[in-house]
Amino acid sequence: MNNLAGKVALVSGSGRGIGRSIALKLARHGAKVVVNDLDEAPGKAVADEIKALGGEAVAVNGDVTKPGFAESFVSAGMEKLGGLDIIVNNAGYTWDSTVQKMTDEQFQAMLDVHLVAPFRIMRAAAEPIRILAKKDVEAGREVFRKVVNISSLAGLYGNAGQVSYSAAKASLIGFTRTLCKEWGRYKVNVNCVAFGLIHTRLTQAIEAQQATIDVAGREIKVGVQPQLLSTFEKMVPLGRGGTPEEAADAVYLFCTPESNYISGQIVAVGGGLLM
Repeated sequence: MNNLAGKVALVSGSGRGIGRSIALKLARHGAKVVVNDLDEAPGKAVADEIKALGGEAVAVNGDVTKPGFAESFVSAGMEKLGGLDIIVNNAGYTWDSTVQKMTDEQFQAMLDVHLVAPFRIMRAAAEPIRILAKKDVEAGREVFRKVVNISSLAGLYGNAGQVSYSAAKASLIGFTRTLCKEWGRYKVNVNCVAFGLIHTRLTQAIEAQQATIDVAGREIKVGVQPQLLSTFEKMVPLGRGGTPEEAADAVYLFCTPESNYISGQIVAVGGGLLM
């Protein structure tokens, strides 16, 4: 089913995990995708994977928090793929600590990647979307565009040890609801999904040695203690954590024509878990 045929989608943080699944899901339904990852290799690999499926994709890799990134990201959709129809603000990671141990750098890093970067991308997209919407009106057609922001149950309910992450994800909800009101006149649906426990490298069980990821030269510890992970899964009414593919399904719903009269909504995607 190619219900997104001809649409151009920008998906930040789409070289791995949930973002990769979102990019592939949209591509399989006909969208042309601008892929992004902090690192060159994963982003290129996903773009190549989409091309191998018969789709169109370009990779704009790099740090979403850097000045100038947002303009390059949006320009790639407009100039290389010929449009701007879907934006998924997915890039992010966790850098946890209790409030008394958290540094200014940790707190600011979470705000930068989860809140400031989406703001800059939307700001860069504002004028192209206004122009496209004006052309649609002049041609007598009603075209809906989609923005999906990625929040978390931590943004809805808070989570111990994640004061910075929770604050950023909560702010993204306010950002979503405001942008919905500002961009409704352009026929843009702006919605938000709040993920619970989704199995990715960030939520993997910690083995004998804790895994780390490199984020712009910072070595960040990732993973969850096995006992705690088991406890989380038992709290989920559906009995387990979700897969990246299931997470992508929720985002896809907000990108389809069936969501054309849905905007400003926050949907919890956590297997029924309400923290």
